[in-house]
Amino acid sequence: MTQAPIEAVPTGNTFDKYGSTNPVVRRLMEGFQSTLDELWAKAAPNSILDVGCGEGVLTYEWAERLGDRRIVGIDLDDDKLKAEWDTRQRANLEYVPADATSLEFVDDEFDMASAIEVLEHVPEPERTLAEMARVARRHLLVSVPREPLWRGLNMARGAYLKDFGNTPGHINHWSKRSFVSLLSRYGTVEEARSPFPWTMLLVRLS
Repeated sequence: MTQAPIEAVPTGNTFDKYGSTNPVVRRLMEGFQSTLDELWAKAAPNSILDVGCGEGVLTYEWAERLGDRRIVGIDLDDDKLKAEWDTRQRANLEYVPADATSLEFVDDEFDMASAIEVLEHVPEPERTLAEMARVARRHLLVSVPREPLWRGLNMARGAYLKDFGNTPGHINHWSKRSFVSLLSRYGTVEEARSPFPWTMLLVRLS
């Protein structure tokens, strides 16, 4: 892993990849979401803590799949996010402003903890993962941009050239191998997928 200078941690999506009408983005997101759905189904969680839930797009979708089973989405305290949360409500879904490095949940409170496109943004990814592993019983489900591919693609389309293709807010950078190595500290990597241009892992906790 490499780490860039620490900036303020962003909240929400700087680019609405879930709602984009760009055909290239839509094609990439189809691969991302289908892989995510496969790993989610394999984990078959009974309850979820979704770390860095942003606007709650995925969190709400998962809440619908869970039926009446519990899901909690956490992110930094931000009025714009709270306004988005208000539009995505279900009886089994709760949103909590929280610091992911110091979670106020008990050990093994959730069946699975997820961090989807989050860890590249946080100043202390190892502390975040340790807390996720503490509060989850069975699985971690995580994804990050695959480097150096991600930066190379940005450079190829002429984006963020002065930052050598680094997306604003990305302070941590992992290759697939280095990300698998990191997550192996917390359990067994059951699945390591590469939906272009991301790395996505399902980890069974020790």
